[in-house]
Amino acid sequence: MKSQNIPRSDLESLEEFMTKIELARKEGGVDLSTTEDLSIAVMNLISLEEHFFFTGVKTKKEEYFDTAQEVRNLRKELLAQLMPNHEGETWCASKHLLAVTMRLIEVGNKLQSENKKKLARQTFEKAYKTYTIFWALKLKLIGVKKVTEEVDIQKATGNSMGVSSVNKQSDSLEEIMKKLADCCKE
Repeated sequence: MKSQNIPRSDLESLEEFMTKIELARKEGGVDLSTTEDLSIAVMNLISLEEHFFFTGVKTKKEEYFDTAQEVRNLRKELLAQLMPNHEGETWCASKHLLAVTMRLIEVGNKLQSENKKKLARQTFEKAYKTYTIFWALKLKLIGVKKVTEEVDIQKATGNSMGVSSVNKQSDSLEEIMKKLADCCKE
């Protein structure tokens, strides 16, 4: 890695980040199977909140708003299990990352059914990259500030999400999550 191009504070953060990854790898990886299922459940609850909202508005029936509130309460409870030690904006960032992931998966599925396979594949890749940012945030491999920087860098350079100027020369978040996570571990 060429450290001359990376500011000292970013280099120290990168070294801390890589140390966390190595520790997790040495400890046998991370079993995410149950937590991954829970994250998918939260994604679906977020979608349900949205659907009940829109149905309530379209039909002007109050019971849909009441149901949306019940679903929201359940989503908050399950998100608390996913993010028990959240700090600052990590709770909201996690919720939004999961919501984006779910929507991108749904868009990808629609594109796939329309036989737009290349565009569907690109959309699925974006969904996965967003999902890996959620996991990196949950596992405290990165902070909200780093996620924001990643998105800003993506907008400015057109780079794919998950690869910042700091870790461009090392593993992307996707690759790191592949190394850490084995969702099929029993």
